[in-house]
Amino acid sequence: MRYTPGFELELRIRLQESLKQNGIDGAIIVQNADLFYFTGTIQRSSLFVPAEGEPLLLVKKDLDRAKQESALKNITGIESSRELKAVLNSHGYSSFDTIGFELDVLPAEQYLRFQKLFHPARITNIGPLIRKLRMIKSAYEIEIFKDMTKHHHEIFSFIRENLQEGIPECEMNGKITGISQKKGHSGLMRIRGFNQDLFYVHFLSGPNTTPSYFEGSVGGKGVSPAFAQGSSTKLIGRNEPVLVDYSFSLDGYMLDQTRIFCIGTLPEHLVEAHKTAIEIIRALEEMSAPGVSCHKLYERAMELAAKSPYQKHFLGYPKPVNFVGHGIGIELDELPVIASGFNNPLQAGMVFALEPKFVFPDGAVGVENTYLLTENGLEALTVFEEDIIYI
Repeated sequence: MRYTPGFELELRIRLQESLKQNGIDGAIIVQNADLFYFTGTIQRSSLFVPAEGEPLLLVKKDLDRAKQESALKNITGIESSRELKAVLNSHGYSSFDTIGFELDVLPAEQYLRFQKLFHPARITNIGPLIRKLRMIKSAYEIEIFKDMTKHHHEIFSFIRENLQEGIPECEMNGKITGISQKKGHSGLMRIRGFNQDLFYVHFLSGPNTTPSYFEGSVGGKGVSPAFAQGSSTKLIGRNEPVLVDYSFSLDGYMLDQTRIFCIGTLPEHLVEAHKTAIEIIRALEEMSAPGVSCHKLYERAMELAAKSPYQKHFLGYPKPVNFVGHGIGIELDELPVIASGFNNPLQAGMVFALEPKFVFPDGAVGVENTYLLTENGLEALTVFEEDIIYI
């Protein structure tokens, strides 16, 4: 178990530079993923980051754990968020023209409450500033990513050794879950997008490629309309693809990897589509470098898919998604997005997944790897064999 060190938290408070550049007097951070990034704890609290000065963590529950888990210097208890303004006043922060909140994720009821509490200050959205800051990973974060590489390899090796014909998808999913948590998986994935729940094992076999509400190329039926995606009670069969889209979570961070298994053999169209997916990911790897536009990578993937007989099945069927990759870290949907219209250039220190997949009525194939972008190009963090794994 890691506790985020003080030097790392000091590095992350460079958020203050963005606050000053945008004329924001201070920010109040309340969402768990952002709280963890800036404080090292997710105890129920509000983090105040002034444009200048030391940050202050105001904890409602649990103060003792927050002090144990966070290396911040200034941590104090409060009974209610109604006390925020008074406590800030007592620390010398008595006047705000503009104050920032994570308006991309803050519930409207809380926004209205804060708006009333800090009136007449103008409330502005700092969500984009935080996401941009978190987009570039530090040496400390990269160390955690690299520690997950071996766990991913072990889990996919476990799947290869234990995949069985005739058992329900959800049963195999449960086995993967059990071995994952035994190896230290936190059992949780965070997604910033509203209503985008996702279990960390996306285990789908054969025709269980049903589209779902989730913004991904493959959905799955799930076990109930209440959670309508992923593994179902369908029995794993022979001569069909078994897609495993899996994320290990360690000390708050995630890696993403997809591989295709098969008990028996696959039809030719699935085999050829999988080969095309590997060709696409190789091309994107070669092209990826600091300064290259994310949109250009997406365009290249679409060009290569269009040259194959399977274009209409690329990135989802019958309705494809409009991205072929995504940033990953504390949340699964971080920046950058390798997508149509996302023209931001790649930068060294980014960690992102590339996932060219083809989806057919009788199954899905493709590959997904997570990479660290260095000054010299991509370094793969997921290294399990990419060809179809026949059992």
